Amino acid sequence: MTRVPGRDWRNPSTWHLRTRLVLVAMALLVAICGAVGLFSYASMDLFLTRQLDDQLSNASHRSSEFVRPLPGTGGGRPDPLEARGQGIGTLNARIQDGEVSNPGFLAGDATRKSLSPDDNAVLLALTPNGVPVDRTLSAGAYRLTAVRTPYGDVIVTGLPLAEKENTLTSLVWTMVVVSAGGLVLIGLAGTALIRRTMKPLEQLSEVATKVSRLPLDAGEVALGVRVPASAAHQGTEVGSVGYALNQMLDNVSNALEARQDSEMKVRQFVADASHELRTPLTAIRGYTELMRMTEHFTPDGQRSLARVQSQSERMTTLVEDLLLLARLDEGQPLKISDVDLTQLAIETVSDEKVMAPDRVWQLELPEEPVVVRGDASQLHQVLANLLSNARKHTDPGTKVVTGVMRSADGSAVVTVTDNGSGIAPEFIGRVFARFARADAARTNPAATPANAPVVATAGARSGAGPSSASGAASGAPGVSSGSPGGAGAAAATPTSEGTSGLGLSIVQSIVEAHGGTVEVTSRPGRTEFAVRLPAAPPSA
Repeated sequence: MTRVPGRDWRNPSTWHLRTRLVLVAMALLVAICGAVGLFSYASMDLFLTRQLDDQLSNASHRSSEFVRPLPGTGGGRPDPLEARGQGIGTLNARIQDGEVSNPGFLAGDATRKSLSPDDNAVLLALTPNGVPVDRTLSAGAYRLTAVRTPYGDVIVTGLPLAEKENTLTSLVWTMVVVSAGGLVLIGLAGTALIRRTMKPLEQLSEVATKVSRLPLDAGEVALGVRVPASAAHQGTEVGSVGYALNQMLDNVSNALEARQDSEMKVRQFVADASHELRTPLTAIRGYTELMRMTEHFTPDGQRSLARVQSQSERMTTLVEDLLLLARLDEGQPLKISDVDLTQLAIETVSDEKVMAPDRVWQLELPEEPVVVRGDASQLHQVLANLLSNARKHTDPGTKVVTGVMRSADGSAVVTVTDNGSGIAPEFIGRVFARFARADAARTNPAATPANAPVVATAGARSGAGPSSASGAASGAPGVSSGSPGGAGAAAATPTSEGTSGLGLSIVQSIVEAHGGTVEVTSRPGRTEFAVRLPAAPPSA
């Protein structure tokens, strides 16, 4: 793109405003110059016409006096052009009894030149009242006047208009050149002045643009952009706006710092609480297992003890998920190594086949291994969470396809696709949110006894996790409210498991820590999660 000199591409709005102001100023100047030019032209034309009429009146008087009959000449009349004082270009003719005699003019060499016969008709049409008129003759444009003499004839006198027209032409060109030069100079000066005046507004626009591009929704935000002090003093209108904008930015910055402090406290509390809960949960599970091996219980007691053990395992899974999210939020470094995604997909799908043989598990893998640089254990958890998510929220017989491929840009793409009922459109936007759960109204009535309470757990299939399977395998009850993830079953099935609502949040956090993206698309009969990973994660 060709850059126009002086144009500020970062602030097109202020550039257009400045251009409009310059164009308006130039239009006003052109109108003023045009009005001055017309007035000057009219005034000069009137002045030159009066001057020419005075000269014509004197020339006519000399001609009339010169042609009076001379005594002793037998009534002969002299040629008017021979009168003293007649200048170059002067025209004279005498009309008597409808006849034109002696028509001619003084040429540039002071010799007499005759008019053409066609000019006689023009001269005869003149009214002998002494009023000057403009006519075009064979010798050019003339200012003519006809005067009747006391001797019965009419003397026609004329002066050429060429000098007047040349003067007016020179005036026009002078005004055009001077006006054009003046417009250019005034335009440049006006542009510089307007540019200087608009500069504070450009600075305000630049600051507002930078702030609008900052990610203010989450994380630590350094809002250090401010309007310069030169554009933020309250002595001018623009300065008052700049000052108010700085005040607003200070308030927003303080609010963001307070929000960040609050988030850090919450994260620290979650991390500390999760860490402290691990020891008592481990003790509960250990003593439960010990009691099962050493004590004898009635059938009801055994079911109750199994319930305690399953819920403690489920709580352990939730604690581990919270700890993992806390570590990811803190940005702890990854354990980078070469990870073969094709082998990872084979192993993870094999594990899911054992846990859910009533689903149809398929693999779509390339001939060559797809290797990326990343944290092997975390990438395994990403794939395990997605597959577990599909397993937990689809009906038996659902086909789940895991694909791995290398895209044209060199990145690796892992997809998990199922042909379940799909995700509710209103829930897709929240499917990766922490503790996201579908509403209880979507719970499958067939999966819940009529007299049993409806429990809305379903983090839209976002609670799937590899470790949560143990709780389900132990008989942990959980009524899933339908899930907008993976297959997105809109209602819980008899095989649905309780979820924490953190599984897909963990997937997104791990993928983003590797510099990748995860997306979901869903419609009835097809739901796909697509993970895109770069060949190497971003440097810390």
